[in-house]
Amino acid sequence: MSDHYKTLGVDRNASPDEIKKAYRRLAGQHHPDKGGDTATFQKIQQAYETLSDNQKKQEYDNPNPFGGGMPGGGFHHGFPGGFQFNSTFDINDIVGQMFGGRGPFGGGGFQQQYRTTVWVSLEQVLNGGEQVLQMQGPNGPSTIKVDIPKGVENGATLRYDNLIPNGILLIEYRVHPHAMYERIGPHLQSSKRISVLDLIVGTEFEFTTLSGKTFTVQVKPGTQPDSTLRIAGQGLPSMDGPMIGDQLILIKPYIPDKIDKQITDCILRSRVQ
Repeated sequence: MSDHYKTLGVDRNASPDEIKKAYRRLAGQHHPDKGGDTATFQKIQQAYETLSDNQKKQEYDNPNPFGGGMPGGGFHHGFPGGFQFNSTFDINDIVGQMFGGRGPFGGGGFQQQYRTTVWVSLEQVLNGGEQVLQMQGPNGPSTIKVDIPKGVENGATLRYDNLIPNGILLIEYRVHPHAMYERIGPHLQSSKRISVLDLIVGTEFEFTTLSGKTFTVQVKPGTQPDSTLRIAGQGLPSMDGPMIGDQLILIKPYIPDKIDKQITDCILRSRVQ
C-alpha cells in the first residue's frame, strides 16, 4: 500500500489546511487535462480522500490488526482503486429479522439502511450528473446509478429511496478542492496577479469561468490591491432554489521586475510636487 503522506509530500502531523494545499498544488500539476499522468493523479486523489477525512485518516494511521470491517453488504465506488464502503444497520433491521421481515404489529417489513460517501468534482457540482455505484449484497454484486444534484454542498447527506430493493441509501457528498476555483457558499473565488502599474492606470484581462465561458474583465484606474472583482451569475447553483452565485476575482498585486525609466521619473516628480 502506498504511503499517502509521501504521495502528498506532507508530514504525518500536517494540518488539514497543509494537506489541502498540497493536494491542490499536486492536482493542478498532474491533472490529465493538463497532460498529467492519470495513474499519478488517481494516486493523489486517493491520498487526499483518505487524509482529508478524519475517520478515514484515523483508520489509516491506526489500521485494524484484525482486518475486515463490518459484516454485511457494501458499496464500491465507481472511482479507480475499488474503495469499499460498508452498509450500516439500525435497530429496525434487527427487529425486522425477529419478526420475519415484518413489523412487530403485522405491518410491512423494515427497510435496510446503507451508507456511503461519494466524491464529486466542482464541475459536477456545477452541472450535476450521475455516479455509478456497485453494491455487494447477499445475492452478489449489482450496479446502481445515483443522480448528483446541482449545487450539492460539501458534507451534505442525501437520502435515496427505491434504488435498492427494500433499502434506503444515504450518500454523504464530498467535493474535491479545485486547483483554480475556491468555493465560498454559492460563489467561486479565484486569484489574479496584476502589476501595480496596471492597477494605477487601469487594464483588462481575459478570465475563463468554471463553465468554460471567457469574459473580458475591466480593471478601473486606481483599483486598490486585494480588491474583489465580480462576474455575476458565474458561480454555482443552489440546491434550495434558482439562485446562482457569482465568480469572484481577488486582485493580487505584484511589482514588475523591470520598470521603464520614464515611469519611475514620473513617480519621482509627483513625490516632489
